[in-house]
Amino acid sequence: MPGGLRVVAGLLTVLIGAFGVAASFQVAERSDAARDVLSRSQPLSADAAAVYRSLADANTAASSGFLAGGLEPAEVRERYDRDIATASRKLVTAAAATDGSADSAAEIEELSRLLPVYTARIEAARANNRQGLPLGGAWLRNANDLMQEEMLPAAERLYQAEKERLRTDYATAQGFPWVAVGLGVLTVGALGGVQHALYRRTNRRFNVGLLGATAACGVLLVWVTAGHTLASAGLSDSHERGVRSLNVLNDARISALKARGGENLTLVARGAVTVPAGQKFAGQDSYDVAYRAEMARLLGPEGGGRSGGLLGQALELADDPAGGDPVRAAADRAGEWRERHLKAREYDEAGDYEQALKRVIGAEKDEATGASFDRLDAALEKALAHEQGEFERAARTGGGALTGLVAGALVLAALGTAGAGVGIARRLAEYR
Repeated sequence: MPGGLRVVAGLLTVLIGAFGVAASFQVAERSDAARDVLSRSQPLSADAAAVYRSLADANTAASSGFLAGGLEPAEVRERYDRDIATASRKLVTAAAATDGSADSAAEIEELSRLLPVYTARIEAARANNRQGLPLGGAWLRNANDLMQEEMLPAAERLYQAEKERLRTDYATAQGFPWVAVGLGVLTVGALGGVQHALYRRTNRRFNVGLLGATAACGVLLVWVTAGHTLASAGLSDSHERGVRSLNVLNDARISALKARGGENLTLVARGAVTVPAGQKFAGQDSYDVAYRAEMARLLGPEGGGRSGGLLGQALELADDPAGGDPVRAAADRAGEWRERHLKAREYDEAGDYEQALKRVIGAEKDEATGASFDRLDAALEKALAHEQGEFERAARTGGGALTGLVAGALVLAALGTAGAGVGIARRLAEYR
């Protein structure tokens, strides 16, 4: 019997220790992932989206300044400079935080290489445009081609890579700790079985040491299960109320920027760039086709109202007035923009370029499509700020549910091991 009790004591020690270590390790892994969601992967995803938006907006500002003719308006130049500075700064931030991710690092390196090439082409376009030389338009289209064909696709790949990293962190943080819970159930069951066996042999109803060990392991089992459940619920809430809306709103803002760039370049190119024969919309202005495609993505097909596309999705995901109202305002401005654009195209196709230009960038702000775009962009920025706050609150709540559990697991396992040892030692002492 003493030999058997020593074997039981050894097995309980190993089992309780394994439970504590597994609980500590799995909780630490999920806690780290939850912290990464809040402090690394989601901010990096937001930075990647900001790189894309800044580049697309810089391209739009450059074409707007070009359309103004001669010396571009100061506010347009300031917007372009601010966008380029933002893109440069966000690329540096992303490079410092990629943790050796090969995909992200490659895209950051590519964008860092191409950015000065793009800005040099824009400066060449400006210099020629100020002198009234037609070559300015060619330089601008050349810079736009670099942006559309190489830089924005690289920024899109960077954005997708960071979104994938965010999905991975969410999956890790929300993964159920099956090993720890399984060992916990087994440990509590083993402790109960040993106490039952000792009761049948000794007729003693309670063993204080083993009861303490059972209580410690039971508390740890409940803590791990409840902590994970609460953390998972908080993280799910942060994804549903924050990340999904942020992704859709970022995509909507990008589409709006690309549409504005296409609209501007339609007037810059003046029909010089058309869709090749054999393709859909063959012979039509390439930039206007691109504009219509982005507006359809943003609002849905023409004639379908203002509740479709990405803005319709964003409105469905908004779960309170503070999030829904700016999205509705954005949809109204986008619909207004589409209507004004059609009027500008009528003038352009009728050969009245000056009137078309006024309808796009003119001083008549209440009628120009640029005013609609600016209000749309401001509404989307407001919606993004709200959803970012929703995400951060829910993510902090989720991650907070695991606070103290790593250390608590080791302490409770140590108490359980000590209790089991004392309980078995008490029985062994009876054989001396």
